[in-house]
Amino acid sequence: MSLFSRLFDVLGEAASTAFSGIVEAVRTVFAGDPETRRKVAFSVAVIALSAKMAKADGIVAPEEVRAFQEIFAIPQAEQQNVARLYNLAKQDVAGYEAYAQRVAGMCGSGEANCAMLEDVLDGLFHIAKADGVIHHKELDFIANVAGIFRVDEAHFDRILARHVHPDGIDPYAVLGLAETTPFDEVKKRYRALASESHPDRLRARGVPDEFLTIANDRMAALNDAFAVIEKARAAA
Repeated sequence: MSLFSRLFDVLGEAASTAFSGIVEAVRTVFAGDPETRRKVAFSVAVIALSAKMAKADGIVAPEEVRAFQEIFAIPQAEQQNVARLYNLAKQDVAGYEAYAQRVAGMCGSGEANCAMLEDVLDGLFHIAKADGVIHHKELDFIANVAGIFRVDEAHFDRILARHVHPDGIDPYAVLGLAETTPFDEVKKRYRALASESHPDRLRARGVPDEFLTIANDRMAALNDAFAVIEKARAAA
């Protein structure tokens, strides 16, 4: 039985109540299995943030719902259960800070630039841009979540560069480097970021398999950025 099936099997009709009650119920449902509880709590909190972020501009577009479904790769048998959670959470943007705090707490007290929280931000950007444009309210929402996650400005700028580039992708910004950085350092940074973004690394830090689509998106951005820099340096 999958994680969501186990959760709903225990909750039953209680799953139609307030979303906050469902989040609290996770602790009880998976009390004897800390690792599973951590994954389910992560998934439920991300569902809340995803739904509330999609609502931040006042409209939940069909493309944003599909983007959410892509991230979680929801099995057919689970779609109804997850939709119930998503629909409860998307009613408005009120209270999203509480869910962001819940996710942030899974990286330990006070840890800055946590890799798992970067995974969450990538997922939110994936949804926000699904309808072809990131509304300024959505961007504000994600930036506020990043602040709650203790992601510093330089780190957030690198994440932002992977997703928002109205004047074209800046490969150096994607890697978080200056244009004057020696190529050996460019290569070193690229390899470090690629290693950190490998799906196996995401699994190791507790990200559920349903959320691994973002690893492919991030790797594609890193690969493209490095390829552009490598080609430009070779031609120089």
